[in-house]
Amino acid sequence: MENGKLLPVSLLALLTIGSIGCGNAGQPSQQAAAPTTATPQSPTTSLTPDVASVKPADQLDVPYVPTPTEVVVRMLTMAKVNKKDLLYDLGSGDGRIVITAARQYGARGVGYDLNPQRIKESNENARKAGVTNRVRFTQQDLFEADLSGATVVTLYLLPDVNLKLRPKLLRELRPGTRVVSHNYHMGDWQPEEVAEVKVKNQTHYIYSWTVPAGGKVGN
Repeated sequence: MENGKLLPVSLLALLTIGSIGCGNAGQPSQQAAAPTTATPQSPTTSLTPDVASVKPADQLDVPYVPTPTEVVVRMLTMAKVNKKDLLYDLGSGDGRIVITAARQYGARGVGYDLNPQRIKESNENARKAGVTNRVRFTQQDLFEADLSGATVVTLYLLPDVNLKLRPKLLRELRPGTRVVSHNYHMGDWQPEEVAEVKVKNQTHYIYSWTVPAGGKVGN
C-alpha cells in the first residue's frame, strides 16, 4: 500500500505464490513462530546476483517461515521506504520484501539468505516483477555481510539471532538508518513504534527503530 492505495492485483498474485516470506532460510514451516512475550521496551554500485560460501542447510540458524503480504506492506510503511532508499532484507526468503520495496516504492534492495533455493526463487520472482535492475540477492551468512550501505534494514529472524545481530547493526549502519523487525524485538533497544497486524486470526507484531548517533542503546 502506498499513499492509501491498494497493491495491484498482479503484485498480490506474485507475492502469494507458494510458501513465501522472510526468514533466514532452512526447511519450510507450516506456521509462523509466535513473538516473544515481552512488552516493548521495546548505495552499492553493482546489483548483480552473487553467491558466497555458506553453511550447509542443516546448520541454518533460522527456519524459513512465510511472511503475509499484509505484514510486508506494514513493515515498508513503518520504515517510510522511498525511491532514495537501499533496503537490505536479512533472511530474505523468496525476496518478497525486497521486490515489493523496488516495485511499489522505487527503492533498490539487497536480500541475504543462506538457502540457495530461496535465492533461485528470489531471482525468478524479481524477473517476473520486472525489477532485476534494482535488486540483488546474495547467498551469505548475515554475520559476515557488509551492511554499511543500507538506509533501511528489515528482519524476520529469531529473538536470540536479533540480539546477536544487534551489535553489528549498531556498528555498521549509519545513524538514521531505519530497522524494522517482524515479530521480535531487540531487548533493551526501545522501539520507536510497535504495530499489530492480524492475518487469519493470528497477530503479527512489527517493531521499528532508528539507528542512533554513536550506536549506543540501552543501559
